[in-house]
Amino acid sequence: QVQLVESGGGLVQPGGTLRLSCAASGSIFSINDMGWYRQAPGKERELVAAITRGGSINYADSVKGRFTLSRDNARNTVYLQMNSLKPEDTAVYYCNAEIKTSYTVYSPYSRYWGQGTQVTVSS
Repeated sequence: QVQLVESGGGLVQPGGTLRLSCAASGSIFSINDMGWYRQAPGKERELVAAITRGGSINYADSVKGRFTLSRDNARNTVYLQMNSLKPEDTAVYYCNAEIKTSYTVYSPYSRYWGQGTQVTVSS
């Protein structure tokens, strides 16, 4: 069984910073892409940023220049550094990873989700 455990959300004033972490654990054989999505009230879930195993990163236009995604393959962990936060960044942020477990080595990667962490940007 695989778990994605997120941490780092909270309440911050506009212009502030937060750092989200997501650690994957369990019977992991290999992890492909990792990243973060977010969902604001009344809106669809959207991609924030994603990183391949090799380190290529894709950012949503709305966060380019403000958010930085990084990954520690040895720790199966992905980080999202969020700077210059805006009220429109308020959302539940979900970690996502494409994982093969010890039992699915010869199967395609499966997508796993974290439980979500609330980020609120407000004065």
